[in-house]
Amino acid sequence: MVRNVIGSVLALAGATAAVWSPFRAWYDGRPGRYYRVQDLFGGITGADAAIVASVLLPLAFGALIALLGVVLRSRLLVALAGLIVLGFTVLWMVRQGQAAGSLTVSGDGRGLGDGVAMAAGGGVLLLIAAVVMSGRPRSRGYEPRETHTAEPDDWGPYGPDATGPVPYRQNPYGLRPDDGVQPHGGRGRRGDEGAYGDGHGPDGPPTLPAPGKRDEW
Repeated sequence: MVRNVIGSVLALAGATAAVWSPFRAWYDGRPGRYYRVQDLFGGITGADAAIVASVLLPLAFGALIALLGVVLRSRLLVALAGLIVLGFTVLWMVRQGQAAGSLTVSGDGRGLGDGVAMAAGGGVLLLIAAVVMSGRPRSRGYEPRETHTAEPDDWGPYGPDATGPVPYRQNPYGLRPDDGVQPHGGRGRRGDEGAYGDGHGPDGPPTLPAPGKRDEW
């Protein structure tokens, strides 16, 4: 947070210096607003330029990019603004040196003026501001919490009854899968004879025939 504040102050100072510099003397007392933008690419001439078509145009564009970078807390935009301001200033110095044969600095107003120093200083301040700023905090992606699922209960060898309302844990009678419950409380295996424990069939012990009637004398 503190780094963003310091960087924003430096960026605003650099943008202000860049915009104000064309109104100061650039060379031999000539203000920068009199230099045309096309002179930066085709060579410096003595023709004056309208303020909207002067060197102020690229410098003001760089300042606008710097303001946008401060609002968005974007280090990339602030650095881009610094490169624009510094790049056009250096390009002007190259063209002016070609036109004058050399660049000189003197205290009597001849040679390079304070406007060039303000433009170059503004570009450097913007680059420093981009380094100082910490930028926007990175948003953390959504991290789902780990949910611990309870282990299923041990429902015995048969597992839960998917069709019943309540799963059963164990056969209440302690029978095996191939055991069958027989009438009269007996138990035995399917297919075994005498599985009822008493050796009789499902109808109980065999019924003896009724004794015959004795002949009465």
